[in-house]
Amino acid sequence: MLKYLLFALMLLPVAVVAQSGAKAAKGNPQGSVFGEAFKAKGAMPYDQMLNRMAGKEKLPVKVRGTVDNVCQVKGCWMNIVSTQDGKEKMMVKFKDYGFFMPKDIAGREVILDGYAFYEVTSVDELRHYAEDAGKTKEEIALITEPSKKLMFMASGVLLLDKAK
Repeated sequence: MLKYLLFALMLLPVAVVAQSGAKAAKGNPQGSVFGEAFKAKGAMPYDQMLNRMAGKEKLPVKVRGTVDNVCQVKGCWMNIVSTQDGKEKMMVKFKDYGFFMPKDIAGREVILDGYAFYEVTSVDELRHYAEDAGKTKEEIALITEPSKKLMFMASGVLLLDKAK
């Protein structure tokens, strides 16, 4: 009887640690960090960030969004999209070209740490991005005007684990 009691007491700390880990996972998004590590707490949804950008040229922010596509050459940029149709995409680049993202993460959720800003992108650069994205020569030839785009310079990215 004493053996069983001792055995039960030895398992108690394991059960407590497992339970506290489950609680921590609910409050803190889990995933893989690229670039600088950061705390994901306080990240706002992409659509909310779009509203906060109104009338601003730059906004330091942590934002949660869905990846639309990624550079298929190196993973050196990605686009984030809204959950609502008709809202603008945001192109994400990585601080100091210091890290890259996996090329197969379209549709996955990420949390970005950095700042959003508007930038005018030249025709040549737009064509370069279209080529990186695998667009056809015909689609690339249709790019004839510079574009003012919403951009994001990420110092860190948390690629969230897939929902189970």
